[in-house]
Amino acid sequence: MAHVYRFYEIPMSKSMRGLCKEEDYTFLGNSGNICKVQTSESEEEEIACREERVRRQMEREKKERERLRQLEESKKEKEERWRSHVAQLTSSQEKILQQRLDRIRKFREFQRQVLLDEAEAEGEAGQDRVDHAMARI
Repeated sequence: MAHVYRFYEIPMSKSMRGLCKEEDYTFLGNSGNICKVQTSESEEEEIACREERVRRQMEREKKERERLRQLEESKKEKEERWRSHVAQLTSSQEKILQQRLDRIRKFREFQRQVLLDEAEAEGEAGQDRVDHAMARI
């Protein structure tokens, strides 16, 4: 109400002073409405900002879930590739071992046959000598 003190020194009639007060209060009343309108606009802006913040947070959470899902999928895919790789290696090693075993058996049979042929050529008891030689090898 500083305007009352400021206008008090100005010489006016009582009726004029009353009109000024009326206009002042009318103006002050309107400015209060303006503040209320601004307040309601700012409240609307605040609500819009909150909604925007919530929307961005939801988007971030959605992106995070998607990222985690993709990480999980890539992890599962890598694990599956590793399992198939290990299975393939195991299978190939088993085949290699089986082939090696077959070659060793054929070679042992060949050795036995050569020793039997040599024993027959010398005329000795071949089977005992061959068994003894095979056990030493």
